[in-house]
Amino acid sequence: MLRRFDAIVVGTGQAGPSLAGRLTAEGLSVAVIERHLFGGTCVNTGCVPTKTLVASARVAHMARRAPEFGVEIGHSVTVDMERIKARKDEISGASSRGVENWLNGMENCTVYEGHAQFEAPKQIRVGEDSFEANWIFINVGGRAFEPSGFESVDYLTNSTMMDVDFLPEHLIIVGGSYIGLEFGQMYRRFGSQVTIIEKGPRLLQREDEDVSEAVKEILENEGIQIRMESDCISGRQEGGQVNVQVNCNSGAPEVVGSHLLLAVGRVPNTGDLGLEKTGVETNPRGYIQVDDELRTNVEGIWALGDCNGKGAFTHTSYNDYEIVTANLFDADSRKVSDRIPAYALYIDPPLGRVGMTEAQLRGSELRVLKATRPMKKVGRAKEKGETQGFMKILVDGDSHQVLGASILGIGGDEVIHSILDIMYAKAPYTVIQRAVHIHPTVSELVPTMLGDLALISHEVAQ
Repeated sequence: MLRRFDAIVVGTGQAGPSLAGRLTAEGLSVAVIERHLFGGTCVNTGCVPTKTLVASARVAHMARRAPEFGVEIGHSVTVDMERIKARKDEISGASSRGVENWLNGMENCTVYEGHAQFEAPKQIRVGEDSFEANWIFINVGGRAFEPSGFESVDYLTNSTMMDVDFLPEHLIIVGGSYIGLEFGQMYRRFGSQVTIIEKGPRLLQREDEDVSEAVKEILENEGIQIRMESDCISGRQEGGQVNVQVNCNSGAPEVVGSHLLLAVGRVPNTGDLGLEKTGVETNPRGYIQVDDELRTNVEGIWALGDCNGKGAFTHTSYNDYEIVTANLFDADSRKVSDRIPAYALYIDPPLGRVGMTEAQLRGSELRVLKATRPMKKVGRAKEKGETQGFMKILVDGDSHQVLGASILGIGGDEVIHSILDIMYAKAPYTVIQRAVHIHPTVSELVPTMLGDLALISHEVAQ
């Protein structure tokens, strides 16, 4: 039997549930399909649980630093990984249940649990049930990329790390980008020995070199071993240990540890949707191709969130929902190209990023001004004993509009928004420079920093 709906939403990540809420509010009948955990990556294996773990790791780190602040704990600091996991599970689980309950209680919304597969451009099957709708919204997210060379190793991914309730003796992490670095610092602070292996010449390849080097210094100061330029990486399991082979210019050709985390990228969950029966186009990596309003090449099918390759963040997924509904219901022509790239790296201290990098701008025709300020010259950072990192802002010397910024330091993930909002307003940097910020804060040094703007060269940074 083929059941008819006005719209079908496949996946319940950040875009899907809000989209279902708006569709039903518009009087449409909606089927929502979820094959695993309600809430998607963010709620179950991404933002919510990992940042909960980061918070526990920071408490352990600050407890060890207590004597610096004149506080005596009186005994060594240890962690209870079972309790840490239980706290994470409680917070993450509540978020997932909240999404599930919201959808199940939504009027005109029918929830189906199972694997969705297309049978035709407007027809989907879940088990024995088949549905059709004129509007279909794909919000299936992504998962960890699992490279070859580790078939014999019982390795971990960001998802299976959520099941860990013990302290690895020596955690080897392959991948020196955002996920790998967050887990690396986290488990070092819990008490594990940690080695990070990166194929490239530096960490965080998409960031400027000064940011990458500062992050590396922060992690190495906490005792994390970092191996760079490690090509031809592979692994094997031997006697309860993990042996990772690396081809480096220096250092031992093998790293031996107790556990292995692979954090070398993400892939979209599009390979088993039956998209070949729809005509929907994907790129060679499997990401669904969409236009500026998230429409696929097939009329009546949209793709939102990580599976469209337009952003790998919770906030970009939610913005996808906003773009789709604004165009469908509000006569508001919102577009993906209106979005300014912004994200954070949640090591401690965090990195807040917005707009273009210095390397990108050095290769442009723009007359670019730059200003920097080390966190050790920020009063609030000194008071908190958090002086690692620096702030950097890049400005168009002709229009005076902000082009990009990096804030690596205490509160960097929050301070960056004062710059982001000015960029969306297309206001000159002088608006921030002349603002009277609250003292003592980290943000108050942004206007001061802007007083040091100077022209950069146009040589392309490596």
